[in-house]
Amino acid sequence: MAQPRSDAERNRAVLVSVSRFHYGVDLGARPGAKRDTRRLHRVLSKLGFRVDIHHDLGADDLYSLFRKVGRLPVKDCCLVVLSSHGEEGCVFGADGKPVWLSRIFRCFENAHMEKKCKLFFIQACRGRGLDDGVQVDSSGSDVTEDCFSQYLSVPVDTAVIYATAPGYGAFMHQLGAVFLQTLCDLLEEKGGRDLELTRLLTRLCHRVAYAFQAQGRVLGGKKQMPCFLTRLTREVFPFVQTEKEGNAIGLSATSLVGTETSRSRTPSIS
Repeated sequence: MAQPRSDAERNRAVLVSVSRFHYGVDLGARPGAKRDTRRLHRVLSKLGFRVDIHHDLGADDLYSLFRKVGRLPVKDCCLVVLSSHGEEGCVFGADGKPVWLSRIFRCFENAHMEKKCKLFFIQACRGRGLDDGVQVDSSGSDVTEDCFSQYLSVPVDTAVIYATAPGYGAFMHQLGAVFLQTLCDLLEEKGGRDLELTRLLTRLCHRVAYAFQAQGRVLGGKKQMPCFLTRLTREVFPFVQTEKEGNAIGLSATSLVGTETSRSRTPSIS
């Protein structure tokens, strides 16, 4: 009988979802968020991740959570999903207070996470780039932050994937967010989980941008374009399963680019 693996031998996923806000907070409920969380839990668990779920936490509790998560044992990869209303540079806790992404990222800049792959999927608006009355993940507040501060705080070996471009809204439906549901689709498709991360993210952006189009008199024709930034120093395969039918397939979540296959190039500026 196989022994259960320790946390240090497993990749970790932390799913943080805010679907209902405290009484008196002027932010609408997000009924599709729990559906996203359930599906992500199922998909990532099958890929060998230890999945922890947290619902409807306030800002202080979220900061406390990530200070702990940033020091937990992990094999190769730590994946975080943050799903809430938001503005550029922040998401909102259940208490309506902003949770600055730059502070979250810094929780993972330590010796425990050194050389580990860190992935952040941010399902939230980054502004009000849609007409009034559109049901999106935006708060409509005037909270702002220097847009570069969150980028400068991203640790090495980290990729941040946003549901939408700066200044625009991210769609949320009762059936779930198109961004997160499309990610799950790709991970369940044949070959999707075996892709190098940047190839997978490019497919995710392409599919959301070209296959999704909002319906209805108000939303009809509206589109959404995810985007990502990366400080990865290696090729990573975070979703590949290291064993199939008991045989190792030879890929880890952080396979380095082979230097023997690199070509020397004359430095140039273009």
